[in-house]
Amino acid sequence: MTGRLLIVHGPNLNLLGTREPEIYGSDTLEDVNELCRKTASERGLEVQTVQSNHEGELVDAIQAARGNADGIVINPAAYTHTSVAIADALAAVGLPIVEVHLSNVHAREPFRKHSYVSALASAVIAGAGITGYRFAVEHLAELINSRR
Repeated sequence: MTGRLLIVHGPNLNLLGTREPEIYGSDTLEDVNELCRKTASERGLEVQTVQSNHEGELVDAIQAARGNADGIVINPAAYTHTSVAIADALAAVGLPIVEVHLSNVHAREPFRKHSYVSALASAVIAGAGITGYRFAVEHLAELINSRR
């Protein structure tokens, strides 16, 4: 049986590769998605990806994962610090979650130190660039396989 992961990318991540490369690097969102697909495939998992700049679309995608995915990797981006709706959706689906941030949010502006998602996540990875997504997929693969 193949497991499934939902990879959720929040606002402005569609601009990866061109947006503030000194902070977020030069890799594109497609590079991130390809890394997730490759890492997941090596562990017998399938990946679905979603990116939106709209909070409600992200909530809808998270809710749709209920019964259709075995885990969620999420980079809520700016919604990390503002969205109770995304946190509530993640709590409601009852899936293992890994929160990922490309930059070290704790070394940046003070408002970035608070996350509504972290308390729901089995792991939080920040500051590892796109490699953090690989770590997140590997972590969820171990959790999913240990439950089988």
